Amino acid sequence: MYRISQIKLALDEPKELLPKKIKKKLGNNIDIKDYKIVKESIDARDKSDIRLVYTIDFDIEQRKGFEKPALKPNPKKNLSIAPDMSYKAAVPGVRELKHRPVIVGFGPCGIFCALILAQQGYRPIVLERGKCVSERAEDVQRFWNGGDLNTESNVQFGEGGAGTFSDGKLTTGIKDTRIHKVLSEFVSAGAPEEILYKNKPHIGTDLLRDVVANLREEIIRLGGEIRFSNKLIGIDAPSGEIKAAEVQDVLSGKSYVLETEKLVLAIGHSARDTFRYAHELGIEMSAKPFSIGVRIEHPQEMVDEAQYGKTKGLPPAEYKLSYRCKNGRGVYTFCMCPGGEVIMSSSQEGGVVTNGMSNHSRDSGTANSGLLVDVRVSDFDGDDALAGVEFQEKYERLAYKNGGGRYAFPKTCWAEFRDGDEGAKAVIDSLPDFAVESIREAMPHLGRKLKGFDADNAVMKAVETRSSSPVRFFRDNTLQGSIKGLYPAGEGAGYAGGITSAACDGIKVAERIIEEFYFKG
Repeated sequence: MYRISQIKLALDEPKELLPKKIKKKLGNNIDIKDYKIVKESIDARDKSDIRLVYTIDFDIEQRKGFEKPALKPNPKKNLSIAPDMSYKAAVPGVRELKHRPVIVGFGPCGIFCALILAQQGYRPIVLERGKCVSERAEDVQRFWNGGDLNTESNVQFGEGGAGTFSDGKLTTGIKDTRIHKVLSEFVSAGAPEEILYKNKPHIGTDLLRDVVANLREEIIRLGGEIRFSNKLIGIDAPSGEIKAAEVQDVLSGKSYVLETEKLVLAIGHSARDTFRYAHELGIEMSAKPFSIGVRIEHPQEMVDEAQYGKTKGLPPAEYKLSYRCKNGRGVYTFCMCPGGEVIMSSSQEGGVVTNGMSNHSRDSGTANSGLLVDVRVSDFDGDDALAGVEFQEKYERLAYKNGGGRYAFPKTCWAEFRDGDEGAKAVIDSLPDFAVESIREAMPHLGRKLKGFDADNAVMKAVETRSSSPVRFFRDNTLQGSIKGLYPAGEGAGYAGGITSAACDGIKVAERIIEEFYFKG
């Protein structure tokens, strides 16, 4: 197979023209067969002539009476040999297990760690403190409708992790051959096939819930076990080596011991009680930087016009903006949700947390994103490993107080925030001073990058604190933590940021466990 990039179509041209475009670029003495779109993006630099741009893998047909022509890589024509994208399992062969591996957390990291282990015959046991996705969705909707917050089943905790209530964005800054494995498994579980080639793929929270449930059923079919409402409350590690996990059934309150030599901590960025327990146990970790800010909302039509001009019929437009302030702070947009909504994402009583969410269709008419400012370790009170956790909790509690002592967002508009009007006081008082100053400096610059971003009526809701984990667990080159057999993994452990990178990290950890368990028969 060959790979060619920079094949362009006008918006009104059908994809069936792609083989003809390839032939024209390479010469008409070849016949294209078995072509597959690898990447599709939008080139909107010239808003009067917006194009779809493709990277395509293809083979060539042998003509009767002729030897099959060989194409040679040609950088000038963006032609290369197509790479092998198939996933290679870590190690095949005989498995020698005394006890089954245990995974704590069933977000993207835990799901894919469990899936790889199950596919290789290791029958993992997964402990998830929250509920299955259907029951979890009911708890979340009840909370959004004014009911009580369930601290074990909410936007942060439960099957699928925090990503289940998001845009289902699959973009990532990492370069990892495992990405294709992640996307392919999502498709096999019911995600749209387009995520394999869209430049900025997303599933949407509505579809993602079914996908997550299907992945769970596949893990079970392969011999794995998922225990919902089961929470890690203790680790038995005599002589610095994992021997067992102590688990509590959240619904009954009863606890039990689960023997294992391999314990994966895929706990997500909001498992603060587990962070605290691990710290008390002496598991090595450190505070790490993250970000704080607000969710900012605009009409989706404004974003579309800024990105596409007057051209219609394109997907809801996205943006990614950043600015470096004079004080050195970075201000940037995060987890932009086209056609989405801002959601209450609290997981602790007495704290308000914002996030964004979109369905697959992205048709709400409103765009939102995090508008965040760098938080440095030096901003924390003290140098304890949990100082960042305490920093987050402080501002979440302030947002709760400033929202009226209830789960309601402190809310204002950019003009009031800029001018320090009384209407912005609740939002301003929910942020550290450096974040307020940095946002005020950055907004006009961001508005020059995206017309309308700094419109006076842009809505701002506080507070966004969960862009990434506030801690990083130590792990060595075998991916184990400071206790042998303990594998801190994914976003909560400080080794990922987003669905795809967390899933890839889960696969990496599964591979290491498989390698250690492998013995030649």
